[in-house]
Amino acid sequence: MKIHEYQGKEIMRRYGVAVPIGKAAMTIAEAEEAAAWVRKQTGSPVVVVKAQIHAGGRGKGGGVKVAKDESAATAAIGAIHGMQLKTHQTGPEGMKVRRLLVEQGLDIARELYLGIVLDRAVGRITVMASTEGGMDIEEVAAKHPDKILRETADPALGFRGFQARNLAYALGLAGDAAKNAAALLMALYRMYVEMDCSIVEVNPLVVTKSGHVLALDAKINFDDNALYRHPDLAELRDLDEEDPAETEAKKFDLSYIHLDGSIGCMVNGAGLAMSTMDIIKLYGASPANFLDVGGGATREKVTAAFKIITRDAHVRGIFINIFGGIMKCDTIAEGVISAVKEVGLKVPLVVRLEGTNVEMGKKMLAESGLNLVACSDMADGAKRIVELSKAGA
Repeated sequence: MKIHEYQGKEIMRRYGVAVPIGKAAMTIAEAEEAAAWVRKQTGSPVVVVKAQIHAGGRGKGGGVKVAKDESAATAAIGAIHGMQLKTHQTGPEGMKVRRLLVEQGLDIARELYLGIVLDRAVGRITVMASTEGGMDIEEVAAKHPDKILRETADPALGFRGFQARNLAYALGLAGDAAKNAAALLMALYRMYVEMDCSIVEVNPLVVTKSGHVLALDAKINFDDNALYRHPDLAELRDLDEEDPAETEAKKFDLSYIHLDGSIGCMVNGAGLAMSTMDIIKLYGASPANFLDVGGGATREKVTAAFKIITRDAHVRGIFINIFGGIMKCDTIAEGVISAVKEVGLKVPLVVRLEGTNVEMGKKMLAESGLNLVACSDMADGAKRIVELSKAGA
């Protein structure tokens, strides 16, 4: 689950992390009021107007503007609110800006990078830092891997004070700045663990000319599997920023991720789903989604999954690939029949069933009168759906 920058900064404040003075706004009028409030709080005419979307690269796309006086702030607010902001993470269609964050302008001396992630290669939480703040960390990793500093937290002991100080000193900080940065790192690590985060990123972390260290940005994602422990986080979800199909899938406990291809996939089991996507690529097409209905799917779940796939206008064919263990093939067949009768079928459908109650499932599909192709193995099924989708394109 993703949240906005301003929401992330509110959580950071609770953990004692220094962030700029700022206020979020949903409308142009609220943003203008927020700008006046920030100027009053700081005694400075300079404010920064920042688009709030679930994507990075906002500054390069024109979604972050520094306003040195009231008229400039009004112009920036009008330009950013409602714009279709395009960045390297939004894709060519961009994302509409519905929320703004208005913050104080800072006298910045240095920009640094901080990140906390679970490093699956070592199975431990890793705190990363770099002197190359404000840049895409992927670009830094590719071109200057030596500039990414790492400290790995011990699962039993956690992230220790000496590790935080190591990073602060390695970043070239000294005196109060090093002390403040180390304390900020410790607070961010505690937040990461206690809030069940999947990533915490501050890019940039800034050092002001007066020596203060603040999180100028805040990217926080949460582990969906741990959200039951944090019911208060539900209100932070912005459904306008999420794919409607993925939101719908969550209601039925389906694992669904929208992709850019043309072959809709319905599979049970994450491993089989990944293999299905690979074999579709092998035969010359691309998957339109990752969709795992799980081992205990019901007729209702299967029906919902089929509807989600068919709503994607880019889908030119559907491949259902089921290996029934806990999942029964007749349940899949029942759900497919129900969904097709309800929403219709406008693209080719290939079904491969194997496992528990497979004969019953095949019999139900054969007697349903549906216009589908039944296949006995995954390779044949993938090859047929790619051929049929291209023939009908």
